[in-house]
Amino acid sequence: MPVRPPRRAGPAGSTQAVRSPPQSPGGRAQGIFGGILQPVDYARRTPYRRPPELYRRLQRIGALVTTLGFGPRDVVVVEVPGRVSGVIRRTVLVRVVRDSEQYLVALAGESEWVRNARAAKGRVVIGRRQRHAAELVEVPVPERAAVIRAYLLRWGRRAGTRAVAREAGSFFGVGADASLDEIGEVAERYPVFRVEYPGRRDSGRGWGK
Repeated sequence: MPVRPPRRAGPAGSTQAVRSPPQSPGGRAQGIFGGILQPVDYARRTPYRRPPELYRRLQRIGALVTTLGFGPRDVVVVEVPGRVSGVIRRTVLVRVVRDSEQYLVALAGESEWVRNARAAKGRVVIGRRQRHAAELVEVPVPERAAVIRAYLLRWGRRAGTRAVAREAGSFFGVGADASLDEIGEVAERYPVFRVEYPGRRDSGRGWGK
């Protein structure tokens, strides 16, 4: 006999089913640490998606681990002063390479690091163990779709795979094999920045170290 999910009180005394965490094909709840940390719905239309407190705490740990040189070489730390406090803020991000250019994609939309970078006129420090002064140049909306698609297909991943489907849906609200036109319809909500190194001939130096 099937077991019905528990119900809780809703508006005006009504009841509604309590949903269980989303399950993977193997029966485990999705997310890090066995479902303790559930994926954030970044695809929901909103001006700013404040991450859960646990995510922000893990960012601090991730920044430390990355500056020690651990983890994928395309994972970097961006340092930028807070636009109000002036205190250096560190954010762990994934660098994307497309046509020999380096980019950063703001998965959470108008997030704090994006606002701080704009206030600093794009001047940041970026890298891993070796970090360099850089300038973030915001990419116009019509040019963002190609970079976002490169982000989804990074590390040799193929369109339509489970990993791409998970990120495409959670981050951008599109399908695993979304076309550039489909991604372009939501690109306005996701700031993209090209990373430039003024005065440096080898702009890739320091990545992966």
